[in-house]
Amino acid sequence: MNIKRTYAIVRKEIIQIRRDPLSLTFAFLLPAVMLFLYGYAISLDVNNIKTIIYDRDKSKLSREFVDMLTQSGYFSVIKYIDSQKEIDRYLDAGKASVAISIPYDFSRNIKSGKMIQLQAIVDGTDSNNATISSGYISVISEMYSQKLNRNKFTPLIDPRIRIWYNSDLKSRNFIIPGLIAVIMAIIAALLTSLCIAREWERGTMEQLISTPIKSPELILGKLIPYFLIGLIDVFVSVVLSVYLFKIPLRGSFFLLTFVSSIFLFGGLGLGILISISTRSQLLSSQIAMISTFLPAFLLSGFIFSIFNMPKILQIITYIVPARYFVSAIKAIYLKGSGFHFLLYDILLLIAYGLIVFILANKKFKKRIL
Repeated sequence: MNIKRTYAIVRKEIIQIRRDPLSLTFAFLLPAVMLFLYGYAISLDVNNIKTIIYDRDKSKLSREFVDMLTQSGYFSVIKYIDSQKEIDRYLDAGKASVAISIPYDFSRNIKSGKMIQLQAIVDGTDSNNATISSGYISVISEMYSQKLNRNKFTPLIDPRIRIWYNSDLKSRNFIIPGLIAVIMAIIAALLTSLCIAREWERGTMEQLISTPIKSPELILGKLIPYFLIGLIDVFVSVVLSVYLFKIPLRGSFFLLTFVSSIFLFGGLGLGILISISTRSQLLSSQIAMISTFLPAFLLSGFIFSIFNMPKILQIITYIVPARYFVSAIKAIYLKGSGFHFLLYDILLLIAYGLIVFILANKKFKKRIL
């Protein structure tokens, strides 16, 4: 390994990047744009559920129950209706997601201590929202029941629940860190997927082949400038996540940078390998996008829990490097985990980076086919 030859390739690539302002803008602006769009667009929180109320009792107790629904912040009462038929009309038209029907003997049964049947009709076209809405209704109904009976009995079990790491249960707090991992996976591969193919298409690879430069020196020289750009992208993404999205960074920023560097090395190496294999900028960029975005988005645990996937997909996720980076970055952000807790993920990311780098070296041949 000759440092001078490697430095020469680094310098050449930096000059090439400076002469291509569009690619430079793409490298710096795209991560921020993607983080901004996906950060605000993706949310698993269910709030302000459009609700209609059919209150046949019209009593103080029924109004208290409705007030408890609205004060929770989860339900937004858009209309009080006067007939059962209106429920069908509102749900069919998509104007409401939940309908609460309070029976005419609601308050009378409460005062006499009888069991009350409260009808809640939920739009199930979105199963996730329907499940969460049903859970909210059940919890609020139980809280209202406890409020009414607090002077009549003492519960045998008094649960005191404490939620660690994401006490507010905001989906954004675990989506944004995972989103950073997905963005870095895409950007890393796209940045380097063009550099070798560009040399072949422009006819400059013949000049490089005629020099005494070796394959590892060429690949490292191509990789280093984009590695530095990737680190800047990581820094920008972390700043946006903390100051724009208010995501708590409980762990070490330096540890986050270290883990990101390992992941970037593997991702950039994958882009180099794709570029060497295809020798076409268009094909390289397409393969890089497909091979990084879909696995990182669907199989990394970014949004969908790996343990809820079919067994065969759970096995496939073990070869997706974004799985380990998502796990590590979430642990650093939300748990403040240290190096020893992340050792397993770090070692696998290092192994992935080395394997990809070795494959790229073996794939590149200093000859014109």
